[in-house]
Amino acid sequence: MSKQRVLFVCTHNSARSQMAEAMLRTWGGDKFEPFSAGTEASGIKPETVQVMNEIGIDISNQRSKAIDEFRGQSFDWFITVCDDAQKNCPVLPGVPHVAHWSIDDPSTVRGTSEERLAAFRQAREVIGNRLRLFMQADGRAGVPAPEPTVLR
Repeated sequence: MSKQRVLFVCTHNSARSQMAEAMLRTWGGDKFEPFSAGTEASGIKPETVQVMNEIGIDISNQRSKAIDEFRGQSFDWFITVCDDAQKNCPVLPGVPHVAHWSIDDPSTVRGTSEERLAAFRQAREVIGNRLRLFMQADGRAGVPAPEPTVLR
């Protein structure tokens, strides 16, 4: 069986799409081949690396990429993880499955270092829960259930 190729896209490829790529690579086993890109590439935020390390996923060797790097490649899934990316790049021609996950941009949060890290952790948890559901829907056995969501 061939791996499903999944491309996660956000605006800068600095946080949300990087997290999604790393988590699916770690949790998806031999079922998925994940990638990430941005409508532009601006480098990975240090907070992204830190909060991923907190859950045992090292992304220090990942790099920020623009979506143009992937033009002409085939993918099974195209998933935008921010509203701006969805507006600017709603589809990738030839991709059979398209999804949009509206996830707040943690890099826009101002405040103390701890307040910023809290925003990155929140984004990480939202993405992790979405990915767990994504893998369950795909029939992958042994995937942990998502954490309960608290409505505010």
